[in-house]
Amino acid sequence: MTENNNIHEETPETEVQIDDAPKTGAHGSKWPAFVESNVVDFFMEFKLEKMSIEDGNGNKAKLSLTKDNGIKVEYSSTTIL
Repeated sequence: MTENNNIHEETPETEVQIDDAPKTGAHGSKWPAFVESNVVDFFMEFKLEKMSIEDGNGNKAKLSLTKDNGIKVEYSSTTIL
């Protein structure tokens, strides 16, 4: 029997329910404001390197720490007319 020395460890994904995530209005302005405030605050408080969120209504965001300790934020929002 041989032992595999190449063990690949991944950080487990954690699903957090955020009940106060705003529903995007007709102009889609609430989701970006939520991401750029509450979500960024959470990201910084817990000193995360990467984070992805979605609200189940088509709105998604990705945050990642840059090499110079900035925060790169990408988000998309879906609006139903």
